[in-house]
Amino acid sequence: MKKINQMKMVLDSCSVNESFSRVAVSAFASQLDMTIEELGDIKTIVSEAVTNCIVHAYKEKIGKIYITCQVFEEGVLRVSVRDKGCGIPDVKKAREPLYTSVGGDRSGLGFSVMESFSDKLSVRSKVGSGTTVTMEKKISGKKYE
Repeated sequence: MKKINQMKMVLDSCSVNESFSRVAVSAFASQLDMTIEELGDIKTIVSEAVTNCIVHAYKEKIGKIYITCQVFEEGVLRVSVRDKGCGIPDVKKAREPLYTSVGGDRSGLGFSVMESFSDKLSVRSKVGSGTTVTMEKKISGKKYE
């Protein structure tokens, strides 16, 4: 795939930045002339990934969240959300529906939701080094020629 455009941003892991990241990524992605449903999917995925960084990666401290968005000529949007937090000891277990490492009012559906709204989702993590969640979504009917 040939990359057409790219955007990167770094945010503090503050809860107020969850909504900002969702809006910033959707504004960048709007160049793909997507449907309202596709836009909603992307906003949801970004919200879930950034919330995971805030709640799980850095727990009781503030760290950095790194977001990269890329648009490819085939109408594919790739979004990566990365942290340098605590990492996930067992990614396979963490991706199981209803699993949560913090309990309380958390539903444990973050990865399931991200996976259901994307065409491709990968999660890479190393304990003590952080986690990268990368999603791809093909935008219907949009190609760069």
